[in-house]
Amino acid sequence: MNGEFIEALDQIEKEKGISKDILIDAIEAALISGYKRNYGSAQNVKVYINRDSGEVKVYSLKDVVEKAENELLEISLDEAKEIDRNYEIGDVVEKEVTPKNFGRIAAQTAKQVVVQRIREAERGIIYDQFINRESEIVTGIVQRISKGNVFINLGKTEAILAPGEQMPEEEYKHNDRIKTYIIEVKKTTKGPQILVSRTHPGLVKRLFELEVPEIHDGVVEIRSISREAGSRTKIAVYSKDPNVDPVGACVGHKGTRVQAIVDELRGEKIDIIKWSENPEEFIASALSPSKVVRVEVKEDEKSALVVVPDYQLSLAIGKEGQNARLAAKLTSWKIDIKSETQYKEAVAHGKSNE
Repeated sequence: MNGEFIEALDQIEKEKGISKDILIDAIEAALISGYKRNYGSAQNVKVYINRDSGEVKVYSLKDVVEKAENELLEISLDEAKEIDRNYEIGDVVEKEVTPKNFGRIAAQTAKQVVVQRIREAERGIIYDQFINRESEIVTGIVQRISKGNVFINLGKTEAILAPGEQMPEEEYKHNDRIKTYIIEVKKTTKGPQILVSRTHPGLVKRLFELEVPEIHDGVVEIRSISREAGSRTKIAVYSKDPNVDPVGACVGHKGTRVQAIVDELRGEKIDIIKWSENPEEFIASALSPSKVVRVEVKEDEKSALVVVPDYQLSLAIGKEGQNARLAAKLTSWKIDIKSETQYKEAVAHGKSNE
């Protein structure tokens, strides 16, 4: 190695932010292994790289003892004093043993170490960049699909959209541009692994934050979300400002804001509901688009009986119970739905039993 190599390390330090001293320390450590591997040496050695010239020297290290039993690792006190009379038992004698052709091995090893350290540093930068973006949206391009996993190019790295995080019946094609939600960033030996989702309720929340300035500014708050990805989402919103209609803000002029989110979610239906601290009001709104005649709550059980018009019963329950299920999840209340006829019959039956 030479001065040009040291200059290259200085350049790497400036551009990549990797300390030159750390690189040289790593190269010295690697050269010790390289020396032992190439020269079959069992002795203790140290490698020293001159920080200015790049010159590499190998030194054998021997402990000073009264009488040497292992000449590879020890030197007698008498022999040591022949080198320097100041040596005492317990000291370490260093003797240069640099092989003639060691420069070639040194250059090769140094290159491998530097490349590896640059790669590790770049992975570290990517990890640091994305670990702070968990629970955020990223936009990427579908790169490839393998064993059901969709790999999404995010620029300097890629994200994995696992089968369980993919929306039902959504097709992913090469070069498709899609938004995903970062659920986890892991550190692995091959670099950071970024796991993303298209089914997480957080994706809907972040999409609303992007589309609705009032949410981004904190005037309108998203209080809860319940989602069955690819089919339907319910979102409860609240405004701190009495002059701002939270539902209207999310819907947008002629429905443009919510439509942009529906389009991104490939047609998933979205019910936007006004949050209320009054449970009767909130539960009635949560069962939208169904009309509600009456809500009876049991605070201690956190359960509610909801009465709807006869013709609205199937709408309130929803296909395969979806509307009722999402409303219960949105409000965190157990909801029992009855038609007006069922309710009157239950009341009449209750009175006849008295």
